[in-house]
Amino acid sequence: MTDAKLIRILKTCIVIGLCLILLGIYLHNFNATIEAMGVKGIIISAMCVAFGMALSLPTKMYLTFILVKRESDKTNHADK
Repeated sequence: MTDAKLIRILKTCIVIGLCLILLGIYLHNFNATIEAMGVKGIIISAMCVAFGMALSLPTKMYLTFILVKRESDKTNHADK
């Protein structure tokens, strides 16, 4: 797998994670159906936020490591 494909996949995971977080916030604050469900509704909205965080946070760290490594490789090749 090339770096470009890996970076595209990681960026997609970040976007999906952020969308899940926003969905969870919307469900918790603005959706009357989730409010009417009581505890089950809270669990549904919390699971959206939890899965969104699980997708977005580790992916950001890994993407940062890849980009830093790529930049250091470019710098090393430029010095030679």
